[in-house]
Amino acid sequence: MQIYWTKINQIIEETPEVKTYLLDCPENYTWEEGSHIHLALEGFNAGDKPNRSLIRHMSISTLPHENLIGITTRIKEQCSEFKTILRNLEVGNEVAIFKTHTNVPLKREDKNVYLLSSGVGLATFRPLVLDYFERADNVNQIHSLNIDSSKDFLFPNIFESAPDKKFTSQFVDNRKDYYEEVKNLAADKDGIFYVVGSDEFLMQNIEVLRDQGIKPEQIMLDKHEQQLSKFLSYDMSI
Repeated sequence: MQIYWTKINQIIEETPEVKTYLLDCPENYTWEEGSHIHLALEGFNAGDKPNRSLIRHMSISTLPHENLIGITTRIKEQCSEFKTILRNLEVGNEVAIFKTHTNVPLKREDKNVYLLSSGVGLATFRPLVLDYFERADNVNQIHSLNIDSSKDFLFPNIFESAPDKKFTSQFVDNRKDYYEEVKNLAADKDGIFYVVGSDEFLMQNIEVLRDQGIKPEQIMLDKHEQQLSKFLSYDMSI
């Protein structure tokens, strides 16, 4: 496994609680839309075993042609050791990246695509939407639905409805309205549904989608193959 040490090129304050760290891209480093990466902080490999509290699995919020690796994350006032250190890093500081993988590339199967997310989950979808804007081949249309009670919506210049591009973006600020909207979207029995958020959020969405007759193979999660069955084996007979 190759570990790349790279510098923070820019830090963007997206909202009061959300920052994007743009990292220099190592030579010949590439990835697909919907990829994630392991981000590690200084000292993570100083001992006999890696210090897992200094490593996080993060979505990449940029595309390769942007020439920077974007990591967008929420950092609350009370946060983990990892995020406390991350919050105090500055442009020019080094971090390590390794193990890039994608579980949620944009499926081009001549169907409607629905992106269901909570808050900062939009960071995973930003590259999918940009990829679609650049090349809409074999995607009928995309609809993004995000629940965010803060009203500080992420990436407003991208997540705004563009009828000419067959893209709609919708924000709701409470769970009741959100799940009603998920039911409405699930009327499309042939659609592809991407879901990004906490494990609890994933389970609730899967339950609603399955109750509406959406099949497991139509539900895309940012999870490794071995984790998928845990989420998608929801028993319709219960």
